[in-house]
Amino acid sequence: MDDGKPKFAGKKLRVALIGCGGIAQTHLNAFKDFPEVEIVAGVDINPARLKTMQEKWGVQKVYSDWKKMLKEVQPDAVDICTPNGVHSAPAIDAANAGCHVIVEKPMAMTPAECQKMIETAKKKNVKLSVGFQYRYHSNTQFIKRAADAGQFGDIMFVDCKALRRRGIPNWGVFGQKKLQGGGPMIDIGVHVIEMAHYVMGSPRPVAATGNVWTHLGNKASSVVSQWPNWDYKTYTVEDLAVGHIRFENGAILHIESMFAGHIEKDVWNFNLTGTKGGCNWDPPAVFRDDAGTMINSTPSYVGNAKDFPIMFSIKLRNWVDGILKGTPLTAPGEAGLAVQKILDGVYRSAEAGGKEVTIK
Repeated sequence: MDDGKPKFAGKKLRVALIGCGGIAQTHLNAFKDFPEVEIVAGVDINPARLKTMQEKWGVQKVYSDWKKMLKEVQPDAVDICTPNGVHSAPAIDAANAGCHVIVEKPMAMTPAECQKMIETAKKKNVKLSVGFQYRYHSNTQFIKRAADAGQFGDIMFVDCKALRRRGIPNWGVFGQKKLQGGGPMIDIGVHVIEMAHYVMGSPRPVAATGNVWTHLGNKASSVVSQWPNWDYKTYTVEDLAVGHIRFENGAILHIESMFAGHIEKDVWNFNLTGTKGGCNWDPPAVFRDDAGTMINSTPSYVGNAKDFPIMFSIKLRNWVDGILKGTPLTAPGEAGLAVQKILDGVYRSAEAGGKEVTIK
């Protein structure tokens, strides 16, 4: 019977997941519709998650040690869904074992870790992709096409916002700096930064200023909110981070990112200004002069890649096709390194009291 799904007659891509928690479940939901992919192993330090891999997903080979898994299973590729602090080590070990790699955002904890990941992947001739799903979002792709068509001219300024009124994660280790590297800037700000930087044409960052504040996350709260009862006792990251990035081409990117603060509502957006036009990400619109008139152009339809399941499916498809068909990666390791340099610059400047720091 023809079920309408694509058929795959060749050798399957044997993929192992390193990190089997919440975000890995989203990956697995996408992979189940990839006939050319076989999930062959799962790695996690939490036995309950390994049990889920076996009982829900039918993955019988489970491990608490990725090194042992790589040696015994010898997968073709690995999908890394661990906390930020455990991105680079398994990625490097997997690449050294000849495995293709996709790693969740942010790519790592430091630019140096990212650089080593890229160098290892190149040395071993394997594909390395970063899980930047928002560059596959329909709004982002619409604006990227407009930018590539020259509608904005030279982009001068981009204003990015990833703000929650009260959205401190009450699961995982998002409040622990030693495991995550930071708070909202590295967790949610990274998304708006990466899609804006992608639209800009990925210019090289050269300097950054930044400031961070913690005023709510490290205190108990009785306020009714959508994500209550976070672990304030272990909270060591910022609530609010603000950064200002200069690029080699003279463009400026401003970023505001917040887990919790006194604002009207959550904001997830960026807008840009160029010499010929500008745009807004949400709602998507392009602003230009035409026929002696200031024109606001809004698309009637940009696509359906706006929800997590669809964006995750597209980003994983890009990685799988890059491996099996040699198609270009939309979010290669170099993209992850550039974004990591921006994040690192904001945090280094904040530690220096807000002074501008150089991004090498």
